Amino acid sequence: GYDHTDDKGIGILDLDIESTPRPIDEILQAVKTNVDRVGINPASGGHLGYIPGGGIYPTALGDYLAAVTNRYAGMFFGNPGAVRIENQLIRWMCKLVGFPEGSLGNLTSGGSIANLIAIVTARDVKGIRARDIESSVVYLTEQVHHCVHKALRIAGLGEAIVRNVPLDDHFRMDAEALRLQVEADVKNNLRPFLVVGSAGTTDTGAMDPLDAIADISERFDLWFHVDAAYGGFFILVDELKDSFKGIERSDSVAIDPHKGMFLAYGLGAVLIKDVEAQFRSHFYRAAYMQDTLDANEELNPADLSPELTKHFRGMRFWLALQLLGVEPFKAGLAEKYWLCHYFYEEIQKAGFEVGPVPDLSVCIYRYVPSTGDANEFNRQLTEYVQKDGTVFISSTTIDGVFWIRLAVLGFRSHLHTIDACLRILKEGVQHLEGRTLD
Repeated sequence: GYDHTDDKGIGILDLDIESTPRPIDEILQAVKTNVDRVGINPASGGHLGYIPGGGIYPTALGDYLAAVTNRYAGMFFGNPGAVRIENQLIRWMCKLVGFPEGSLGNLTSGGSIANLIAIVTARDVKGIRARDIESSVVYLTEQVHHCVHKALRIAGLGEAIVRNVPLDDHFRMDAEALRLQVEADVKNNLRPFLVVGSAGTTDTGAMDPLDAIADISERFDLWFHVDAAYGGFFILVDELKDSFKGIERSDSVAIDPHKGMFLAYGLGAVLIKDVEAQFRSHFYRAAYMQDTLDANEELNPADLSPELTKHFRGMRFWLALQLLGVEPFKAGLAEKYWLCHYFYEEIQKAGFEVGPVPDLSVCIYRYVPSTGDANEFNRQLTEYVQKDGTVFISSTTIDGVFWIRLAVLGFRSHLHTIDACLRILKEGVQHLEGRTLD
């Protein structure tokens, strides 16, 4: 899960960039020692921190095919088949979340660019001009991913009014508080235009009340964006479908195949109902590209994104689905959900406090020692587990309280992984407090 080394891979700098070649064995050994050996191993089943990526083998095969042929997937003119693959994948995800036919979006590098594309589209379709920004209002919660704030700033909305809607006791957006805040802002002649809900927050995995937020968005003509980068693909799990009620009523969704579909990092997606609005926000015409402007059977990905030159990233996803089908992914997601719930029950038996019952596959927990500062104790406990290296866990602070997180999403994470994590946590408490747990 984690290799804690003092050198932090600095030996890789011994291989300076020179005019003469090096033997491949020397290069591979340097990579093995200074890159593969150091830090978090995201492909390991023991990666239980942050939001794990997967790295199933077809990802590598798809990337190899994409790179060795170097097909260009930005314009239909450049490679019709590549664009068809990418748009087919986007339409499959649109159908998955309940978007109508005609919706589209874009395959992105991850959730950050996906959220940015959605926010820029919302800004433009709602007619937010420079002179309107200081009176325009965005609604989200303190649990929204930081990349949403970053996207607002990059989109020129840094001076907009951002309302942190209160949370309920499960760290979900309080829909009634949202309604009251929007009503107050309308009465004060402000311009509410965007609300961002989360389908699986990073800190706690919480699912905002999407259906209730959709009601409010429709009533006040807000663009409703759902950040489902982490949690979106759990909609495949039959027992979790009801948790996503309302996502089909949103205007846009960010969803990351490199999370919930267990692919290697580098593949997110944004899904947008009003694809014409997305096009108006992102297309550009240059004289040197005039050959590409003839009637196309597919929209060009480059016209729906900030990117013109882009990796043919759809191949890694398409190949995995073709080789494996959807069912193994559904089974894997269900397993991660139940593993998290198993951990949630077992960690309480070891004397730990826990946060809310997990909505998906993330939960928070902490140990309150008999004496001393609980926050410092849990910080040291997190460090103990990380230094052990068998598994990797991460932490967060909510309202001044230090919590340890469990995030189960690696396709190699199974019951024995969770049992190992429980064992190491108990050993850590014993080490730090000097007593044995039952």
